[in-house]
Amino acid sequence: MSDSSSDGVRCVMRIGELSRRTGVSERSLRYYETQGLLTAERTPGGHREYADSAVDRVARIQELYTAGLCSSKIAQLLPCMRDADGGPAATASARLITDLAVERERINRQIHDLLRSRDVLDEVIIAASGRPRSSVNQSKDQR
Repeated sequence: MSDSSSDGVRCVMRIGELSRRTGVSERSLRYYETQGLLTAERTPGGHREYADSAVDRVARIQELYTAGLCSSKIAQLLPCMRDADGGPAATASARLITDLAVERERINRQIHDLLRSRDVLDEVIIAASGRPRSSVNQSKDQR
């Protein structure tokens, strides 16, 4: 179900179509709505209808979840982002910027810990396989 946008009417889709277009389950989309991350209009029969812009919004939500942010942080951040390209909007508060810097540092620590874990695994592989240390270092250089 879609309305033409050529005369100024926004295009709409039901939850199943949004799910197919984004690869996100209908259950997750309903969860996003309860968390205030996504909005839908309701038909007289109670069915959800989403604007075409919901596809971009869901992509932003997924990116932020992948980055490790929780839904409450995402809810604070979304108004500060443009849905179409993820760029910043002019509404970011100083508190939000501080909170995001903390989240970025948390992610940096996770990356550091993962790299350290990989190095430990490399050492175990060397010890277990009897391969010379130089062959594992060459593999690292190729990453």
